Amino acid sequence: VSPFLSLLLSISAGLSEAELDSMKFLCRDKITKRRRESVRSGRELFEILVEQQHIAGDNLDFLRNLLQNIRRGDLVSQLEQFEEEGGLGAPGLLKVAVDVIRENVGRNWKKLLRELGMPEVKLDRIEANYRFELYEQLVQGLREWQRWKGKDAKVADLIQALRGCHLNLVADLVEK
Repeated sequence: VSPFLSLLLSISAGLSEAELDSMKFLCRDKITKRRRESVRSGRELFEILVEQQHIAGDNLDFLRNLLQNIRRGDLVSQLEQFEEEGGLGAPGLLKVAVDVIRENVGRNWKKLLRELGMPEVKLDRIEANYRFELYEQLVQGLREWQRWKGKDAKVADLIQALRGCHLNLVADLVEK
């Protein structure tokens, strides 16, 4: 069973009728009136949004926005946990490696992400969004790298990039 589809089913089960109506209203510019009126569950709404490519396992921004607008922080947290646990196709080993890097890389976060091939524009956006929050810049940078690479995000790439940045101690910790 797809972890992404399990996530959508779980979120759907947690929605009240009023919350579903609010989400349908927020989708007015994405889904025709006839299709919106036929939707009776969160699962049906998510099916349409997936079909129209507004949400996907590697693109959860629209879903996050919907959940934030209906003030369901608990479901947003569930979504974020899915991403952090490698729901984007990254194995659990990658999550462990990312956690080690988060704890051991500081000011060199941009250098590391450049070594991983991240575009400068994305790095600048992360830096602007989380100004003066070094840890959060690194966390968001690694999340963005995982989204960007999707299933191609590999622990070996992280280790190679760490060594390329002369962060051999951190690379050794990741390898353990």
